[in-house]
Amino acid sequence: MLCFAYGSNMSLARLRVRAPSAEFVAIGRLIAHRLAFHKVGWKDGSAKCDAQFTGSPDDEVLGVVYEIARVDKPRLDKAEGLGRGYDQKQVDIATERERLNVQIYFATAIDPFLKPYHWYKQHVLIGARENGLPSDYVARIAAVESIEDPAPRRRARELGIYA
Repeated sequence: MLCFAYGSNMSLARLRVRAPSAEFVAIGRLIAHRLAFHKVGWKDGSAKCDAQFTGSPDDEVLGVVYEIARVDKPRLDKAEGLGRGYDQKQVDIATERERLNVQIYFATAIDPFLKPYHWYKQHVLIGARENGLPSDYVARIAAVESIEDPAPRRRARELGIYA
């Protein structure tokens, strides 16, 4: 199955913890959506990414299309919190070569006042950079205000996958 990762799952190391079969397919653009850090994290209450529908053809979310084995889907659903603030839908993604119909997670539990933890934003930045997303897009992610996680062990565990 094809999945479009636009948040922390853009990082292949992060995604493979959740879906070991994940393989890069293409960089893609989701039109009429914007990247927002406002999804309520079901495990820690901090902000996570959302591809928020705007309806405007001028808005887009950049991300990575990955192919994932069906056997990994339940594990990924659980890690993402499907039914706990995220739902899923099929969308068309534009790539350099073609349009692909892919699955994405989108936020159903939103709080516009939440901030992401530094480590979460770091996952998103690592993924954006490793996949060569445009520097202005990466800079917009870097400019998102983030906060320190009050649980330092969680930060160490999250970023330990890059060691």
